[in-house]
Parts: sequence; C-alpha cells; structure tokens
Amino acid sequence: MAKKNEEDSGNSGFAMARENYYYLVIGFVIIIIGFLLMIGGKSDDPNVFNAKEIFSFRRITLAPVIVLLGFAFEIWAIMKKPGKGHQQ
Repeated sequence: MAKKNEEDSGNSGFAMARENYYYLVIGFVIIIIGFLLMIGGKSDDPNVFNAKEIFSFRRITLAPVIVLLGFAFEIWAIMKKPGKGHQQ
C-alpha cells in the first residue's frame, strides 16, 4: 500500500493557506497602528494636567475602534477559507 505524498494530498503541513497568513500580517499592522494612535499626552511637568491632550478624540475613540477592527480582521483572517485557486 503506497503512502500519498503531502503534495499529492494538497496538505503542506500548515494550518492555513498562504493568503490567510498575509491577512494575519495586515491585521497585526492595523492593531499596531491603533496602539500608535494612543501614544502621547505626556506632560513635562507632573503638576500640570492637560485634559484636552489626554482625553482627545484620537486617543479615546479613534484608536480603540481601530484596534478592535484589527482584532476583528484577525478573526476573519483565521476563519477565512481559501479560494479555489489557492496555493499552499
């Protein structure tokens, strides 16, 4: 009884197709961008509190939404089934 080669069965040993890994990298970059948007608001003087700088729209609303979208994109990238002409 002959064993099937991995190339014949279409299974390369990876859990996902190559395109899924590309999408995972894209999702990771989106998450990093969201965290980079949260950076800032530091004051040189510890006795000075600038609420406008710390509680800005970018840090409180935009950045967390982008991070959540990045995580949602990651879940989609993991769950996505490869297309008909995929290569592994």
